[in-house]
Amino acid sequence: MSGHQPRSPDQESTRPEASGREDGILGGQMSLLDHLAELRTVLFATLAVALVSSIVCWFFSKPLLEILIRPMTASGQALYFHQPVEAFLTRMKLSFVCGIFVVLPYLLYRIYAFINPGLYSRERRVVAPLLTASVLLFYLGVGFAYIVLIPQVVGFLLSFATESMHPLIGIGPYFAFVARLCLAFGVVFQLPLVVLLLSVAGLVNPRLLLKGWRYALLIIVICSAILTPPDAISQLLMAGPVSLLYICSVLIAMIVTRRQRRQKERDED
Repeated sequence: MSGHQPRSPDQESTRPEASGREDGILGGQMSLLDHLAELRTVLFATLAVALVSSIVCWFFSKPLLEILIRPMTASGQALYFHQPVEAFLTRMKLSFVCGIFVVLPYLLYRIYAFINPGLYSRERRVVAPLLTASVLLFYLGVGFAYIVLIPQVVGFLLSFATESMHPLIGIGPYFAFVARLCLAFGVVFQLPLVVLLLSVAGLVNPRLLLKGWRYALLIIVICSAILTPPDAISQLLMAGPVSLLYICSVLIAMIVTRRQRRQKERDED
């Protein structure tokens, strides 16, 4: 006898979602070494794609650099490099960042494909749209920072120059300045997803979040002051869109949680 006992109908009903898992995990028979080998393959593939993308971006690093410094050149300000290797390293960093930026959807897709077999069908219906929305919001935040915020901030800060005090800005610090702002906006624009996930998980109440909008606005202003340069324009340009995103995300969370509650009531009836 093989020792395998058939499941009773009651035992089968205790795991209604078991059929929702992919057959790719072989009924849970994949060993730890198999998972580690698959993870290593995913990591090598993503690193290889990121490296190739960065190398391709290197050949376009000169026009990309011109795009990067356009807010400065539009203000009539030139940039300098103070060390022989600074311009070269800046172009390398720019190529790497642009390479990751271009292939970010593919990198997230490979990660999703790795965890997908271990998800239930209802979880897959949630994870895929969330990843897509996360990438779009990140791109939207970076685009807003570069197109709207950075030209305003650069023009404002350069306006403090005088006839006896001229700016002498290095390309390295300027690249770090732009990259920090773009990354901060890309991360901050994830706020709607964070609010939605916390609301759907039942960790926060959307109605309470909406009632406490004054405290939320205060926190947003404080975070904007920390993440942006110490000037009122950049802080307002971050606090304004983030506050709007907060209100929209709370309203969306209220709609989603209301639908979930109604669906649960129908299932109980």
